[in-house]
Amino acid sequence: MRKLLVLVAVVVLAGAAIVAWSRVRGTSTTTTTSTSTTTTIAVPVAPLTGLPDPGGAALTRSALTVKIENTPQALPQWGIDQADVVYEEIVNGGITRLAAIFNSHAPNKVGPVRSVRPTDTQVVWPIGGIFAYSGGAAYAVASISTAPVKLIDESSAGTAMFRDNSLQAPHNLFAVAPLLFKFGGTPTPPRSLFSYRSATQKVVGTAVARFVVPFPSMYPVTWTWDTATASWDRTLFGQPDVTGTGVRESPKNVVVMWVNYVNGIGTEASYANLQGSGTATVFSDGKEVQGTWSRGASKADVVTYQTKSGTVIKLTPGQTWVELLNVGVPLTLTP
Repeated sequence: MRKLLVLVAVVVLAGAAIVAWSRVRGTSTTTTTSTSTTTTIAVPVAPLTGLPDPGGAALTRSALTVKIENTPQALPQWGIDQADVVYEEIVNGGITRLAAIFNSHAPNKVGPVRSVRPTDTQVVWPIGGIFAYSGGAAYAVASISTAPVKLIDESSAGTAMFRDNSLQAPHNLFAVAPLLFKFGGTPTPPRSLFSYRSATQKVVGTAVARFVVPFPSMYPVTWTWDTATASWDRTLFGQPDVTGTGVRESPKNVVVMWVNYVNGIGTEASYANLQGSGTATVFSDGKEVQGTWSRGASKADVVTYQTKSGTVIKLTPGQTWVELLNVGVPLTLTP
């Protein structure tokens, strides 16, 4: 769907003239005045961020989801700061992995790329596109094969994936987003996953300086509001989350969804059930907005987020992280 944002106004001089004749000392004078009209130039908006996309690249390609490792051995990660949306999920063993979705940007190095998990099927179903991964167990590959995505793994990627021999396997596989986009995917562009607020709309919520998403074991994530950048700084393993290019991971929005992990937390066949409804909290513009999430019976339906009073929660345009936390586990907040 093409969305448009008014960016500039162009003043066009009209050719109408008012001619005034006067006789001053036997001469005549012509005076010309101008009128103006205002037209608008429309600028595309990236569907997965709500940000202006002057070049329109986001509208010419599908979504690209890359499965990324999130262990200490995987750090630093590459390309995460350029993703439009990032989902963080609990997988077998109680560790977390990322599903990073790209559309408006195409970094040349993304990863480390790792294997697919059943939760990924529910994440990508509404947006389709391309799904890049390193491989996976038979049950996980069978699951993602049912989704409306073009599957690209290391064996089929060609030059769109490469091994960095300075790093130890299996933590050294990386994706080249511009080459992966060339495999094509549908739909083009992807559907929007969130509603966004305008520059004049305020976030109505409770001010929060910091909060902790208590994923299992050593994987709790701390998010701290950065007033200078108006974004949430991510801390993992007790250290600032900084990418391989030296960029602090700091999205505009963090959405926490409490979900049921079918088959239990950390088991091999575990997956987050994203159908139905549940509790959600949205962190945006330094505030906490409590509400709910819901998704229709179809896997193709987009998750919607509402306040407790039923109003749609609108996010700040920019990158969004979605934390898939297991039900019953509370957040730790610092006002």
